[in-house]
Amino acid sequence: MRTTLLVAGLLVTLSPVFGQITRLQAEINQVISRKKATVSVGIYDIGSRQSLYINGDKYAPMQSVYKFHVALAVLKEVDKGRFRLTQKMRIRKSDLVPDLYSPIGEAHPNGVELPLSEIIRYMVAESDGSACDYLFRLLGGTKPVNDFIHQLGVWDVFIAATEEKMQAKGNWDVQYTNRTTQKAMISLMKLFYEKKILSPASHTFLWDVMLSTVTGPDRLKKGLPAGTPIAHKTGTSGTNKGGMMGAVNDAGFMTLPNGKHVAISVFVTNSTEGIEANERIIADIAKLTYAYFAKTK
Repeated sequence: MRTTLLVAGLLVTLSPVFGQITRLQAEINQVISRKKATVSVGIYDIGSRQSLYINGDKYAPMQSVYKFHVALAVLKEVDKGRFRLTQKMRIRKSDLVPDLYSPIGEAHPNGVELPLSEIIRYMVAESDGSACDYLFRLLGGTKPVNDFIHQLGVWDVFIAATEEKMQAKGNWDVQYTNRTTQKAMISLMKLFYEKKILSPASHTFLWDVMLSTVTGPDRLKKGLPAGTPIAHKTGTSGTNKGGMMGAVNDAGFMTLPNGKHVAISVFVTNSTEGIEANERIIADIAKLTYAYFAKTK
């Protein structure tokens, strides 16, 4: 039986090993208390099955974390035989959205032909917005991705807007249409980790791509000992006129010294703390989580 507590105004859900993991919860609470932000956390130790959620049922904007969901949907179609990872695809100049973060566009402003595997890599590892919207079009829009995630039994996820629409000037509120909860995020990550979504080959491909992520080095990755593998996906909003960032996020799998993994997702929402402080929150939570589970093994 799970236990739910209201601690310092935060809804905290703990696994049955309540007495052990409350120390970690208390340490995380110290990190996020008095912050001018809503911080939601999901942690699941795959070996012991211990879990911890802070604001686990609260919706938060995913921003580019949803590119993990898009990658799952595309790779599922690869597994069905609709596409091949080696298949060459033409990205036209018109596919490169002006003012959208796009390493592909920077390297190939007039368009380029790339294998599908490389487009996915750009989208996940480098968080390329044009690559994401190209793959949305390949699948038929945002709805097929949203429906696919729901078909997996993960319901508290809503994917409604493309990168172009979400990042357009004056569209601040659109980011909140692409939302999830930490319980849903961890549920999806567990399904992926347990190889219940993709074929072994597609699973390994996406895992390796996530290991190569270059965005957000000062988030989860910074909280871990140097050289610790972490397969993750970040998400970041802009800052509005009031100095608020809608989302500074990171979700992934940290590797413990014994080779086992912990799924962790931290979303910092509607924060006026500033980007450095927001990233430090994520790094500090990662550091505490790693220390806790490394010691309990």
